[in-house]
Amino acid sequence: MAQAPNPFDQQKPIEGIHNIICVASGKGGVGKSTVSANLAAALAAKGMRVGLLDADIYGPSIPRMYGCLGQKPEVDENNRIQPLERHNVKIMSIGFLIDEEAAVVWRGPMLFKAIDQFLRDVEWGELDVLLIDLPPGTGDIPLSIVQKTPVQGAVVVSSPQNVALADVKKSFDMFDRLNIPCMGLIENMSYFLNGEEKIEMFPRGELDQYIEKKKLEKLAEIPFHPPVSAAAEMGIPAVIAQKDLASSQAFMNVAEKLKNQLV
Repeated sequence: MAQAPNPFDQQKPIEGIHNIICVASGKGGVGKSTVSANLAAALAAKGMRVGLLDADIYGPSIPRMYGCLGQKPEVDENNRIQPLERHNVKIMSIGFLIDEEAAVVWRGPMLFKAIDQFLRDVEWGELDVLLIDLPPGTGDIPLSIVQKTPVQGAVVVSSPQNVALADVKKSFDMFDRLNIPCMGLIENMSYFLNGEEKIEMFPRGELDQYIEKKKLEKLAEIPFHPPVSAAAEMGIPAVIAQKDLASSQAFMNVAEKLKNQLV
């Protein structure tokens, strides 16, 4: 009986890209794209050559967060897409190719083709790291990315409560099955900063016990701070717009940890 083909035999490195890190969340609404946007800018501020691929096909947020809504990437004479560049980060998103109000009504094959084009047909150049902002959950897109190219690691984003933890466990299980190392977890919206006072917005669940059991690192507890959201709305990541915020410093610390893991 013939052996079934290994889907990961399709993996091919992307020329010039030395590391790929996926940023994932088990559910929407935990601030994954905000984390991705700030981590990319923070890694670039640390001197790394950084790309950011917005792979959230159904709900792209990165164009707005980087202040380039409505802008179109150019295509060179070799039909290679030239990514936009902001704050020393090269960016690609489906949001550059469709109207912000237009729904992407695609099924599997079209999703796979789009992801393949974003990986292979974009002129990324030499990158120390490509961050991929995944859509929430464990569906077609994460699997397609991992089948097409080697991924060095994953960062999982969660908020503190058990409702989020239930879905985070699925993300960890997905990466375990795909043999992708988890570089750590970021607890976003960990607390609300009211001056110097920390106010917990969510009932604290069993997240710490879970990651301790799994022997995973909590990379940071990012506070909920309105200026971070305001910076995203203005199109400038908080680590650039407001460097002295506790949240910005936390993102910079995570960037340093990730950089050390990649070196």
